[in-house]
Amino acid sequence: FINLCTFICGGTVGAILTCPLEVVKTRLQSSSITFYVSEVQLSTVNGASVARMSPPGPLHCLKLILEKEGPRSLFRGLGPNLVGVAPSRAIYFGAYSTAKEKLNTVFEPDSTQVHMVSAGLAGFTAITATNPIWLIKTRLQLDARNRGERRMSAFDCIRRVYQSDGIRGFYRGMSASYAGISETVIHFVIYESIKRKLLESKASANMDDEDESVKDASDFVGMMLAAATSKTCATSIAYPHEVIRTRLREEGSKYRSFFQTLSMVFREEGYRALYRGLTTHLVRQIPNTAIMMSTYELVVYLLNG
Repeated sequence: FINLCTFICGGTVGAILTCPLEVVKTRLQSSSITFYVSEVQLSTVNGASVARMSPPGPLHCLKLILEKEGPRSLFRGLGPNLVGVAPSRAIYFGAYSTAKEKLNTVFEPDSTQVHMVSAGLAGFTAITATNPIWLIKTRLQLDARNRGERRMSAFDCIRRVYQSDGIRGFYRGMSASYAGISETVIHFVIYESIKRKLLESKASANMDDEDESVKDASDFVGMMLAAATSKTCATSIAYPHEVIRTRLREEGSKYRSFFQTLSMVFREEGYRALYRGLTTHLVRQIPNTAIMMSTYELVVYLLNG
């Protein structure tokens, strides 16, 4: 319970501080041409020409958001994000722990197979339960309005989704999220492998130490680096599903299914479009991981007195 609470606290702090990066990433992933061409070009080129033009970088996208919409837009979707942190992590870690406990009696305890299947089942459970929250978050992040215009609220977004697509509308993009389970599986496999190596290295180095359970700063730094390394590798490998998911969640989107979207993006914009926003996403992952782990260790320290 304490571990779950600390992960939720870490995830909440991380979500707040890295929200601007996530907004920029989502805008770069979208099919919107608002950030691809200037207003002058917009009135003179057609969609096919726009698709072939080079999209802006993260800094240019950030600059345009600040100029046209103001700094508040960098925190669009933060509400649903904060609402979703607790149930998402509770469901995920609860399912992961339960699956791991059960599978340890079927496979070799704490083996790679156990970690992979447990992570996959936990991801599937959490995605199915919380997809509506993340759809609302994405819609709000993509809601680009100039300064002074009334911004769409979360309740406005819920009403519009229901009116246009009904209950099914809240589950758009879920197929891409399921594909993204591969990222979670890769992350946990690499993380558990690195962590096991670190523990074995410490055990061999402290063979004469009577209390091997005592942790120092190097242990926490090692776990932080293990988490950052594994997440970076997993994200780089499985990133295209993020772009496809954002496209599927766009309002009034021409994208209908995972493979149809994958094919359309590749055909119209090239393979590089499947990696738009990757740099921003990786930059976000590093501080987010560091924030989560440091908050986790601080809360554990305070709770244990």
